[in-house]
Amino acid sequence: MEDHEANPSRSLPLFLVFLFFAPSKTNSIPSTNCDETCGQTEIPFPFSIGHGCALSPAFQLSCNTTSHSIQAPFLPDTQLQVLSISNGQLRINSTPYIAQDCLDSSHHVAQISLPETGPFTISDSSNVFTAIGCDTVAVITDDKSFTSGCVSLCGSQSSVTNGSCSGIGCCESAIPKGKTHLGLGTNSINGYKNVSDFDKCSYAFVVEKRGFSFVERDLRDFVERAEIAMNLDWSVGDESCSTIDFNVCGGNSFCVDSVRGRGYLCNCSDGYHGNPYLNGSKGCQDVDECVDIKNSPCVRAARCLNKVPGFSCICPFGSTGDGRLHGSGCKKIYQVIEAVLGTGLGLGILLLCGLWFYCALKKRTMMKLKEQYFRQNGGLMLKQQISSCEGRTDYPKIFSLEEVKQATQNYNESRIIGRGGFGTVYKGIVKDGIVVAIKRSKVMNQNQIDQFINEIIILMQINHRNVVKLLGCCLESEVPMLVYEFISNGTLHQHIHENTTGARIPWQDRLRIAVETAEALSYLHSAASMPIYHRDVKSSNILLDDNYTAKVADFGLSRLVPLDQTQVPTLVQGTFGYLDPEYFHTSQLTEKSDVYSFGVVLVELLTGQKPVSLERSQEESNLAMYFLSSLSSKDLAEFLDKNVLSEANIDELRAVAELARRCLLLRSDKRPTMKEVAQELALIACCGKQSQVRGDGRNQTLEILERQTPFPVDLMATIDSANEMDMSLDFDDE
Repeated sequence: MEDHEANPSRSLPLFLVFLFFAPSKTNSIPSTNCDETCGQTEIPFPFSIGHGCALSPAFQLSCNTTSHSIQAPFLPDTQLQVLSISNGQLRINSTPYIAQDCLDSSHHVAQISLPETGPFTISDSSNVFTAIGCDTVAVITDDKSFTSGCVSLCGSQSSVTNGSCSGIGCCESAIPKGKTHLGLGTNSINGYKNVSDFDKCSYAFVVEKRGFSFVERDLRDFVERAEIAMNLDWSVGDESCSTIDFNVCGGNSFCVDSVRGRGYLCNCSDGYHGNPYLNGSKGCQDVDECVDIKNSPCVRAARCLNKVPGFSCICPFGSTGDGRLHGSGCKKIYQVIEAVLGTGLGLGILLLCGLWFYCALKKRTMMKLKEQYFRQNGGLMLKQQISSCEGRTDYPKIFSLEEVKQATQNYNESRIIGRGGFGTVYKGIVKDGIVVAIKRSKVMNQNQIDQFINEIIILMQINHRNVVKLLGCCLESEVPMLVYEFISNGTLHQHIHENTTGARIPWQDRLRIAVETAEALSYLHSAASMPIYHRDVKSSNILLDDNYTAKVADFGLSRLVPLDQTQVPTLVQGTFGYLDPEYFHTSQLTEKSDVYSFGVVLVELLTGQKPVSLERSQEESNLAMYFLSSLSSKDLAEFLDKNVLSEANIDELRAVAELARRCLLLRSDKRPTMKEVAQELALIACCGKQSQVRGDGRNQTLEILERQTPFPVDLMATIDSANEMDMSLDFDDE
């Protein structure tokens, strides 16, 4: 750099063009006679002082005496004083190279010129162009096409802010990248007319970032106190690391591309320190991090162990961790255990709280759901019925859902003793050790729920030894459940039609079962507090205990009948084969409807035949029609059960057959009542007498059948008529 007076076009280079070099395959090792310092400044390789000591002439410095009579290194053949050298940067004194413009003195410009092919460029990343002055415009330009600058204005002393270089008294501008030539200049905008409190001078210079802090005093005596420096970027060669096919760096080092955009630098690998451009003892050597005890990288409790490269920290016995000062350090094992236990305990408490909250929420939800099911399953209606019967010791109990689940082992499949169209029957044991039968209904619609509640209400009115006793119910589940006394010997239908054990019911027991069933139905019709019509009398609804005592069950279709009514209009319901034809056609339910169904049961006991069988002809597939037609055209021995014929008195059988015929009369007003049926059966069973039959029973039957004109005898006509009327029939023959 050189100052010029008056004519800025006259400029001389600050230093000669540096001789550049081509890198060799092996780095030159400096002679032991080469100076490595100049004054107080260290000169690391590839730089050196003296001929043949530097990597190339471009890195050869000279050691001269400064104006302050001290030794300092200079770039060769220049006045550029080197202040310090680092890998990739060279710091020089830029104080003598300040552009200046004063109102009462000469105008000075400054130029910095470096060889375009040399190893140096003016650093754009670590320098800044700065100007000081009032009403000042400063310009920075290269020797080609780049021009930039900044403007500094200030009106009074109070307007200047110390430490700020934002346009009031001081301004800044960036340095272009990779430049080897820069020209600096400054001038006044208004001829310093607005400057009053300061010297009428302005200055422009390049300075390293954070190397200059502007203060208000600089506007008066900047030159006297100015001590500034700037940085040059340097690199080796003109090639990048990727294009070099041989090792250009020393041992334990690696090549990196220079920030200049051309050339390369060498850096020591991690864990090594030294000169990366040299080999041997002066090159990159392992750093013993453990030597400096005061600045040890390990915590106080850990032992430092040097490695090549790097180090490790060993925690004492009973401790764990990496031992590093800036790592996890060393922690005693019990502290780790405490931390783990504390964390585990905290998580455990959190989990327990969450579980408790979940269980409480689930319990509350279940309680609400139980209440909903209780109302949905008719619990309010049942409660109202219960309140009217307070004081009864035999009153059915309301079981909880938990009691029912425990009794059935959570509805275990092995506890199932029966299935039907409306649900499943389980064998269970309640708290008192009592064996019970629990009827669990399938998912119900409102009509089925009404039938279920109806069965409970009816069974509450009944107290008879031949009627299954209701012990209680459960309404807290989605499907309601009834708890009955357990009848262990199956149904009459199973013993007659599905006998798998080989044991059969003898005639006298059959007759007794008929008597007991008739007495139970007679009780329902005439002895109960309010007459009850069963509506679904069939052999599968007659249960037998261990002594073959009959128990009438399944009151889901039953109806309570007001005392002042003899018939009740209802939707036709029942089991096909047992259904009263008159009830089927008129929908008028009477006690004689149960009489007709019981007549079919009597015929089952006599013949051993099913109520409906496809093995018989279409006209005779219905047992009742088959029996009536056989009475009129065959002898008893032809269609009665052979075992029954061999065990019973023929007169006794004729009496029962005649009673069954009368129960099956198509006109209900011609049928006997259940009370009369029970009395006649009891008389036959007790005394062996038959009913009083006038004339030939076979002819009388035919005569009666011929008089029953209002109702069809043909089975298929009956079925077709039922379909046309869209009435409900239960075709379950069980």
